[in-house]
Amino acid sequence: MTAKGPGKASGRIAALAGARAFPPLMVVMFHFSEGHHYSGWRPLDFLATRGYLWVEFFFVLSGFILTHAYWPRLKDLLGRSGYLAFLRARLIRLYPLHLFMLLLLLAMVVGLRALAAHGGYQSIFDAKYHQDVSIKGFWLSLFLVHAWNVMGSLTWNGVSWFVSVEFALCLMFPALLWLAEGKLWRGFGLIGAGLGGLVALLLTSKHGLDITFHNGVLRGLSDFSIGVGMAVLFRRIKPRDRLPEWLHSLLQILLLALLGYIVMHTGWSHTRMDIFTVLPLMVLVFALAFDRGLVARTLQTKVPQLLGEWSYAIYLGQTAWLLGIRFLEQRIYPAPDAMVLGTRFSSLIWWLEPLGLVIVCVLWGGLLAEFIELPAAARLRGWLGRRLDPQSIPTPS
Repeated sequence: MTAKGPGKASGRIAALAGARAFPPLMVVMFHFSEGHHYSGWRPLDFLATRGYLWVEFFFVLSGFILTHAYWPRLKDLLGRSGYLAFLRARLIRLYPLHLFMLLLLLAMVVGLRALAAHGGYQSIFDAKYHQDVSIKGFWLSLFLVHAWNVMGSLTWNGVSWFVSVEFALCLMFPALLWLAEGKLWRGFGLIGAGLGGLVALLLTSKHGLDITFHNGVLRGLSDFSIGVGMAVLFRRIKPRDRLPEWLHSLLQILLLALLGYIVMHTGWSHTRMDIFTVLPLMVLVFALAFDRGLVARTLQTKVPQLLGEWSYAIYLGQTAWLLGIRFLEQRIYPAPDAMVLGTRFSSLIWWLEPLGLVIVCVLWGGLLAEFIELPAAARLRGWLGRRLDPQSIPTPS
């Protein structure tokens, strides 16, 4: 490792890039556990059941990083050509993989329904509690507006509600960056407004902060505003940071310990207590942004950096395998009481299935990132140009 540390010369915050590695894995655990019951082991169950709250980490991180990258280009963003160039850059990042997964889900619906018709059984897409795969949902997903309070449920690639909300936030980002410009109090104001928005959502929600297709934009806006506000504070504090390395390490370790304590001692999920899990997650973004300290250094290593690069693909690609498990359970798996390798199948699959799912989602995400997401983005940048792409914008270290 060089004296400057990874990412220092370019302004890239390596610890935050590595921190992206773990939220999608938490979301995968949550989605599997919600559909297949929990393990009965309290620490794992409490961790999995709060997996949806790591979306808060993603939204805060998005607001922080975009502000960090685009702060010097506010005038460009406020102009018509600059605004359109910014949206083009963000869509190049978000849309190709979203489109691929949407078309893959379409192929799965057609294929599995054809198999069911041929075999004389009911497709998983026609069973009770199946996900919405309506024509309306498909077209709204195609235009990235399906999480703008226009659907009564998640649709098609359900996790892509996040992409729809992220697109809405990109449309609003120049206005938020303009609000952040100026005195330090504006950063505190955005953080306060974001926290107020989350509290208001909690007071009106019956599912804690598990808010997606309905009011998901408000959830994302609240988190994103906090990220923008924290970036304002970071911009002022970073040049004056003279704290020793051990203090950064202590703060990061204390935040993780606090997060673990809250997860284990605030009861089950989907309640107003969700806010207590979210707070240390948000502060952790700020603490890691200095790229110093034990946790930050760990996240700068090769494996977290690679998984962080794959994180969007891991997150967006999981639905195919969650649906695949449903099909395997319906048509392929032996009876729960069947003996396999000397063990009752239901006991064997209890741990193998979630463990296998996480491993497969990581490998699948890597394939999607390396062969779909990154090549498509590179090709589109070659055709359309890189103007206002964060990778081409010099940012402060």
